[in-house]
Amino acid sequence: MGDAAGISPELTARVLADAEVRAAAAITVIGDARVLAEGARVAGVTLDIDTGEGRPGERPSLRDLGHCDPAAVPLGQVSEAGGRFATANFRRALAMAAAGEADAVCFTPFNKAAMRLVTPDYEDEIGFTAEAIGFRGVAKEFNILEGLWNARVTSHVPLKDVAGLLSREAILENLRLTAGALRAAGVARPRIAVAALNPHAGDGGNFGREEIDVIGPAVEAGKAEQIGCDGPYPADTVFVRAKRGDFDAVLTMYHDQGQIAMKLIGFEAGVTLLGGFPFPICTAAHGTAYDIAGRGIAHPGAMRNAVLLAARMAVSGASRR
Repeated sequence: MGDAAGISPELTARVLADAEVRAAAAITVIGDARVLAEGARVAGVTLDIDTGEGRPGERPSLRDLGHCDPAAVPLGQVSEAGGRFATANFRRALAMAAAGEADAVCFTPFNKAAMRLVTPDYEDEIGFTAEAIGFRGVAKEFNILEGLWNARVTSHVPLKDVAGLLSREAILENLRLTAGALRAAGVARPRIAVAALNPHAGDGGNFGREEIDVIGPAVEAGKAEQIGCDGPYPADTVFVRAKRGDFDAVLTMYHDQGQIAMKLIGFEAGVTLLGGFPFPICTAAHGTAYDIAGRGIAHPGAMRNAVLLAARMAVSGASRR
């Protein structure tokens, strides 16, 4: 369960009440029974929860940490209480997956400001996960709609630093990771479009040379490794082609270059995947929506898609093992 001050309790309850989700995975909820009960009340659903270990299609089980009285969390506000609840739940879920007690992790939305009240150096979920499980490899964030993925070379960095962080190896590394994540999700032969950095893909060097000196060579190196990639394509048109089915994924150079397009295409359906870890970690691509917390109107589509994707990837990972 994510931040108790937002829509996370409601979304948790709505997802647990979904028969297709229950059929897809044996779900263990980590949180507080009181917060979950409040989420069910807000959502207007009745939950059938077990305290044992279930199987797909059976009742979800609850690990009640007993650590959050919902009355003590100010609804719709950044708070230490909300951040502490989410942090403890996430850490416990990651420990379970790292120990082989779970095949995948999903979380309802966090608020980074609330998390930082508990963990001052908290940057994002990737860094937190790596620290929590002692991971030393490469992991990246993907945004996913049905039939369309977005990966990015740089993420939570100032825009002024992006060009200096691009390199042939960084782009090639992301192409490898993107192709692997797509295959794990069931795409047998991934097709990846690589976005340019500059307007009109640099216009032959008139608007910048990153496409000529860095991005283009990285794409050719990917092709040499049998990765199905092409580009660089102008960023203002590449998503039009991807949306009509020309590509399975778009690798963008910075955060908003892909996020804006993906959220315009399907804000209420988008999933965020943390790929590259030993197990899939998924969540909704939107945030805690403090402005509608407690109103019973949160749309569960993205969170539902997140759990179903995690289940598919977990099955794929288990078959490989």
